[in-house]
Amino acid sequence: MNAPERRDITRRALAIGAATGIYGISFGVLSVAAGLSPAQTCAMSLLVFTGASQFATVGVIAAGGSAAAALAPALLLAARNGVYGLSLVPVLRGRLASRALQAQLVIDESTAMARAQDPAAAHHAFLATGLSVFLFWNLGTLAGAIAGSGLGDPRRLGLDAMFPAAFLALLAPQLRRPGAPVAAIAGALLATALVPFTQVGVPILFSAFGVIPGLIVLRRAQVVA
Repeated sequence: MNAPERRDITRRALAIGAATGIYGISFGVLSVAAGLSPAQTCAMSLLVFTGASQFATVGVIAAGGSAAAALAPALLLAARNGVYGLSLVPVLRGRLASRALQAQLVIDESTAMARAQDPAAAHHAFLATGLSVFLFWNLGTLAGAIAGSGLGDPRRLGLDAMFPAAFLALLAPQLRRPGAPVAAIAGALLATALVPFTQVGVPILFSAFGVIPGLIVLRRAQVVA
């Protein structure tokens, strides 16, 4: 990998990180509004570091659910990072301890950047993107947590509507994949149907079954092709 290519990858990684930091600010505000302290909010971003799971957790808590109810959908959403990790085995380098540390950076953005490069540049793209997103996500979380601690009742300001809005923003890029729109609609209908009858957090968990009709559509499309 030559120097211009390295600089180009680094520049793109910083742009991705800066954009992600905006979501970090919204997460910090919403997390504090949901009842978590600024310290708890920042600790979640440092240790969990997966936006969808974090938004799911504070969304369930804000709606009155328990920590246990928030855990299931958060783990479900985080499971995709394990699949990403399998695809990045050739990219991660070093001894076991080093690989374990790098695994903290396995997220959507770092995986996409690494897989888009040739093998010589993949490791740099992964690290540059992962570290950039980690830095800006945590800075954004801190800024949002500090700002959110002085906002008062989130419903008075309409911030409660930001939970579904932020979640939809995270979901939108995934809808370009074959079968994804069907899976999203099926999951949404299933979750909506369960809301009146189940505890907070359960509808999100069962919405994962929406992937079944999505897979059926995807398989039919592959057969036709």
